[in-house]
Amino acid sequence: MKKLFQPIDNAPLIIFRIFFGFLLAAETFGAILTGWVKKNFIDPKFTFSHIGMEWLQPLPGFGMYFYFATMGILGIFVMIGWKYRWTLSAFTLLWTISYWMQKTSYNNHYYMLILVCLIMIFLPANKYASIDAEKNPEIKSLSMPKWCSWVMILQIAIVYFFATVSKFYPDWLDGTFTKNLLANKSPYPFIQEIFNQKWFYLFIAYSGIAFDMLIIPMLLWKRTRTIAFIASLVFHLFNAFTLQIGIFPFFALSFAVFFYPPEKIRQLFFKKKPELDLEKEPVHENKSILLYFFLPYFIIQIILPVRHWFIKGDVLWTEEGHRLSWRMMLRSRSGYTNFRIYDKKTNQRIFYDFHSELTPKQLNMISEKPDAIWQLAQRIKKEYAQKGVDVSIFADTNVSINRKPYLKLINPDVDLAQAEWNYFFHNDWILLYDNQGNLIK
Repeated sequence: MKKLFQPIDNAPLIIFRIFFGFLLAAETFGAILTGWVKKNFIDPKFTFSHIGMEWLQPLPGFGMYFYFATMGILGIFVMIGWKYRWTLSAFTLLWTISYWMQKTSYNNHYYMLILVCLIMIFLPANKYASIDAEKNPEIKSLSMPKWCSWVMILQIAIVYFFATVSKFYPDWLDGTFTKNLLANKSPYPFIQEIFNQKWFYLFIAYSGIAFDMLIIPMLLWKRTRTIAFIASLVFHLFNAFTLQIGIFPFFALSFAVFFYPPEKIRQLFFKKKPELDLEKEPVHENKSILLYFFLPYFIIQIILPVRHWFIKGDVLWTEEGHRLSWRMMLRSRSGYTNFRIYDKKTNQRIFYDFHSELTPKQLNMISEKPDAIWQLAQRIKKEYAQKGVDVSIFADTNVSINRKPYLKLINPDVDLAQAEWNYFFHNDWILLYDNQGNLIK
């Protein structure tokens, strides 16, 4: 505990704040410029919010453009350290709301941004090279407690650990998923021919496991640190160009500053920053942040990724416990869904054109995701209830995982209008199968 509170040079945290603020701005302004905001918040008639957050819907008109532009400006304020805690707290709130508001384009790095924002709010990242420190010299400091680096290292270690564990399943180990992932990825025939080779997609599969498993220990060990950083650079840049996953590769790379000696980071990025005199620096005494925020925080971070192991069924099939578990780029899903809707009073079948209500991406989601299918059923039920019609809703859904044979996902005999959503355990209306594809009764 004493070592955690020893003062170290705060250069890693300061440069990370600058990188982080820039990436926040790049993510949010980029979401506008690439059309992501339009596709996910403006074009849809409604969004599939996280269950329980259905009341969160996009601002009307072009409101979401202003919403994301505001976040971009806040990201710049974080980068330059202006009213740091206020601007980062405001960004965190707005980003979390936008995250809850739609899950059609769910991505793990959106969740990761929330977590790192939360962590950074509690870290003294504005005490050097910031407008706050320039305006209020009394807050200026050259040091931080050692635990500030370790909470960042622990967070990224949790991500890589569970990313490793999740890859130990048959379709990853035999290269099925990576083969499918790399199919038709390159416009250049020569490169695509390499992608199609068994040795190559197996190499990608096992190098992915090796990277996730070894990158943190290798970064922590001085002798392998630079090799690990170069490997990380190659790995993340390959992902950035082939998978096109936004800022996440660069975001992950920015954590490297916490693994190097603080003095080296200072010499590299802040050559004019005075060298820290450890004998004159007081030992940081405040333990309340560690005990009352970070200890519960990391307990939750360990519990969330393992919860699907305690839910009946394979998470690859049911999706129950998939989100918030660092199950990244693991499988492909495809499917199709048809709804059968009946007027309970007359028993007549009702035609409902849900295709005209949803965007193409939303249609893909309700074709394969049980929570989205249930949510749409609840929306249809509510829509007809407003007309004074009580309906029954049944779903015929067939889904394929990693291009394998299609199987029925939803029990076609269960009225989804009456079905409940179980947040913590298996929903019995999601059908289960054994390894041979036989239905489990």
